[in-house]
Amino acid sequence: MRLGVYNAILHDRSLPEALKTIAGLGLTGIELNTGGFLPAKHIPNIDQILESDAARDDFLAIFEGTGVEIAGLNCNGNPLHPNPVIGDKHGNDVKRSIRLANRLGQNRVVTMSGLPGGEPGAKQVNWVVNAWNSAALDVIDYQFEIAAKYWKEVDQLARDNDVKVALELHPQNVVFNPATMRELIERTGATHVGVELDASHLFWQQMDPVAVVKDLGPLVFHAAAKDIRVNPYVAINGVLDNSFRKLREDEPRTNLGGDEWANEWPKNSTWDFVAVGKGHPAEYWAEFLKACHDVDPNMWVNIEHEDTSLGREEGLALACETLFKAAKIGNL
Repeated sequence: MRLGVYNAILHDRSLPEALKTIAGLGLTGIELNTGGFLPAKHIPNIDQILESDAARDDFLAIFEGTGVEIAGLNCNGNPLHPNPVIGDKHGNDVKRSIRLANRLGQNRVVTMSGLPGGEPGAKQVNWVVNAWNSAALDVIDYQFEIAAKYWKEVDQLARDNDVKVALELHPQNVVFNPATMRELIERTGATHVGVELDASHLFWQQMDPVAVVKDLGPLVFHAAAKDIRVNPYVAINGVLDNSFRKLREDEPRTNLGGDEWANEWPKNSTWDFVAVGKGHPAEYWAEFLKACHDVDPNMWVNIEHEDTSLGREEGLALACETLFKAAKIGNL
């Protein structure tokens, strides 16, 4: 089992400094952001690398002697967004990342399936949470038609470049669980599109990541170690609570493309992202690592740190402690 870090949490430092931090934690991989919701902080010259062997070789030379290798590329975003300012950019970022992966000797690109509007001419996305009425199923069918057209094209590009595209099972996307993943494959016939198993978004949906890995089997291409804690307030508002606050223009906020921004997390949150180990013990993560290992012994499991109560390195250190203990428990 190979353990690394998704680099977004280390965007506050240069790539060489990030690699030094990762190696110091005893990890061996870095998953590089290459577009989508976030800028490609650690690989800003993507276009040059795509065209120039010298630029590619210079970039790869940064990793020599560090003990850390590239552990996949990541361009999480919404490639199906009805606003072309967002959808077209994110969709092109996915395709560019596939070509970049080939250039860098990589075979994994992580992203999201995306989410369109609910009808022709829509300007905003529309995620059907509970399709109890017939019109809602019509919306889902329309969205899958759009998704299938895009992902057929991406699957062919991935096949041509010997790259596997791993979709995070993320809410507010057409693909967010095993059933919707299989629906996409059935509609596209995809052979190079599968799953990035991020445990966190499964936890809060009351899914069991270990059971999901076993259910999907070889469709799991890649994994993320990210934890959540369910809070007592879930008894009042449930896991689908939407008590977010829209941040003002004069407040620090993260752009998600176009004029869309991340909101402030609910004050009395029903669940929170926490460092690996604060939501589920090492014994559980041992089962998770073993399930991933049984699918592919060479699968990368990369830490994604979004625990706002801990500093960057503090949170990564706790996650490492948990995962190293889990690997020992599982004899991995």
